[in-house]
Amino acid sequence: MKPNSSISFEGQVGLVTGAAGGLGLAYSRLLAQRGAHVVMHDVGAATDGTGRDPQRIATAVAALRSQGLPVEAASGPINQRSGCHALVQDILQRHGRLDFIIHNAGWVAYAGIEAVEDDALEQMLCLAAKTPLWLAQAAWPAMRAAGGGRIVLTTSDRALYPQYAQRGLCGYAMAKLAAQGLVNVLALEGAEHGIVVNAVSPVAKTRMWGIEGEPDELHPDAVANGVAFLVSTRCRQGGWILRASNGQFHALRLQEAENVDYPRDLRAVAADSIESVALQWPVIARPSVDARG
Repeated sequence: MKPNSSISFEGQVGLVTGAAGGLGLAYSRLLAQRGAHVVMHDVGAATDGTGRDPQRIATAVAALRSQGLPVEAASGPINQRSGCHALVQDILQRHGRLDFIIHNAGWVAYAGIEAVEDDALEQMLCLAAKTPLWLAQAAWPAMRAAGGGRIVLTTSDRALYPQYAQRGLCGYAMAKLAAQGLVNVLALEGAEHGIVVNAVSPVAKTRMWGIEGEPDELHPDAVANGVAFLVSTRCRQGGWILRASNGQFHALRLQEAENVDYPRDLRAVAADSIESVALQWPVIARPSVDARG
């Protein structure tokens, strides 16, 4: 299917975090090719989540600039509210606008339930949920005054689907599901101001897979078109999770059944004892398979 008109980001300014490689780099490149001025942010942490190396984002930006693309680098810390607000305020001061934010930066640490440590858990929760909240908070007044904006957070199928859960990822799954809760609320609060907030659940072979450079399959570029749509003015609905992998896209969100009077009448199975719940459990907990054409 050919689009009826091309989508342009000419004149827009956007922020992409985790942009030194992989998905963030793919998003930045595509959006810059479509005319956006992209502030590419990356602290340059190692794969274990520690350290900082601003040269990583500087190298990525230099490569895109050599292709004539309008991008710039940022590498300040975003694991605190002050850093997120400073980053957004700097963009607004220098460019006078911020049309979209794609929060792609993240980190994963594998640990079985008995080995989960507070510091690692806090780092994952911070990057997945607190950082995008702080970025949105800082950008909200400017987006509201401009009549709208677009924000995309990152979640994961590892959190959304029990069949894709993975041992050792309880902290990561917690963090990514927290991001989806944030999307639901921000989408509601932003709707009246034209601020559209969604999430992407991407699959691509990146540093998180232990892949440096271009992978042999599951390319980040195959995800970028969907994310670019989410931050375009053509996207007018919030609260969706866009699953994106291998050039294919599937959007989902939980929808309540019709005629529910929440919380008094769930139009559900009635039970007045523990035994009644147990007896009717096969009806209460019926698996639902998404019908997809």
